[in-house]
Amino acid sequence: MPIQTKPIPPNYCIYVLRSTLKPLAQPYIGSTPNIPRRLNQHNGLIKGGASRTSRRGYRPWEPVVVVSGFPSSIGALKFEWALNNPHISLHIPKDDRISISTARKRSGMPKRPRATINSILANLHLLLRVPSFARWPLTLHIFCEDVHGAWKKSCAAAPAALPRSVQVKTDFTVVPLRAAVADSEAESQEEDEEVEEGEGEEEEEALDAAVQKNAEKKKKQGVMALPVDYTPLAAHTIKARGIFDSGAPGACVMCAGDLPAGMGFYVVCATDGCTAVGHLDCWAERGLRREKAGAAVLPVEVTCPRCRETARWGDLMREVSLRVRGEKEVDKLVKAEERRKKGVNKE
Repeated sequence: MPIQTKPIPPNYCIYVLRSTLKPLAQPYIGSTPNIPRRLNQHNGLIKGGASRTSRRGYRPWEPVVVVSGFPSSIGALKFEWALNNPHISLHIPKDDRISISTARKRSGMPKRPRATINSILANLHLLLRVPSFARWPLTLHIFCEDVHGAWKKSCAAAPAALPRSVQVKTDFTVVPLRAAVADSEAESQEEDEEVEEGEGEEEEEALDAAVQKNAEKKKKQGVMALPVDYTPLAAHTIKARGIFDSGAPGACVMCAGDLPAGMGFYVVCATDGCTAVGHLDCWAERGLRREKAGAAVLPVEVTCPRCRETARWGDLMREVSLRVRGEKEVDKLVKAEERRKKGVNKE
């Protein structure tokens, strides 16, 4: 197995699109690390997309559901394939399948049943419960009230509740789809224009300035507000780097053992102001003991013994992987934070 040298992606996700002109048409399921850009592609505003979403009379497509938090692109692609093919996916036990194929292709393989929003939501609930994905740190985002109503019906009809690892968030902000997508693309072009004016260090400063300018111009809402970079990890990662750059991380908050530099993966509490640090396996053991998870290898969440705050294990690991494997990305976060502070002080 190849050694992983890159940090966990900031926000690889799968999404479900619905035609706004033909809402009863079959929805589209896909995966991407950048949902705003991908939505632009599906709606024909930039190159890319898919042949099925480019058919005349269906655009624009609106995102109704997004599942974020996948630890890798491979994990997201496996989930996407299972959601597109729930009738044959090996992740779903045969006796638990909701979608059943009643016809076969010429090749003899079962033909994919026609998907609807209701069937997708039912299979989504099922996939979030199966052993393959039940302990992953996933977040389900729902952007339409009618879809949220259908989701609640799926939850009521399901034989079991969602696992504790899954978070559900809603945002029903009504944003004109074409305007929102067009504005997003216009912002990208504006950023590129500002970047062209600088070189090297000045280029990075121009990019950060453009991003900050666009952020101040208007607060993005709905699916456009989902992060596509490591900015949400900035405070946690900068705090962690400061602890280790000081040369004195102290003892493990769990076992009181030493934390020699460069000798292992160390977890830093995600809570603002808390500087608790410990061995990765010590944090994992603490979480597993509290969960009484049996044969599980990794916990779903863990509580810091110092500040008593609880964090999802996946969020902690995303910061560790970024700090250890993404030095350039962390440098960008640090520089952006320094420039932000300078801007605040000038005001």
